[in-house]
Amino acid sequence: MARDTLLKERWELLVQKLSNRFSDGDPLELDAIIYLVGVQELGQYHRKYKKDDKLDLMHIAICRLLEPYGYYEFDFFDDDGWPHYKIKESLPPLKAGEQAVLMKEAIVDYFLEKEFIH
Repeated sequence: MARDTLLKERWELLVQKLSNRFSDGDPLELDAIIYLVGVQELGQYHRKYKKDDKLDLMHIAICRLLEPYGYYEFDFFDDDGWPHYKIKESLPPLKAGEQAVLMKEAIVDYFLEKEFIH
């Protein structure tokens, strides 16, 4: 099976599972899934987040998702338990579609690692 086909199938399965769990079946968009990864990585589930916190959660998620690709490296947890990352390598210039594919691939890999999908 072609890599792109497998990624597409896994992505659709992941979106369906997450959407059923978190949005009553309404399909979650990429940004919402990135946000969920950020909440998962922070581990503070039962908290209300302000707008700035939500952006920080998405940043945490992006760093964590791209860490296996060599772009970021975990640095430390601050006093409030928020993880911090440092840049190891700058992302290459990517078109919007290429960015979306990279993030979908990284998200699928993350949820495979967490054994949420197979």
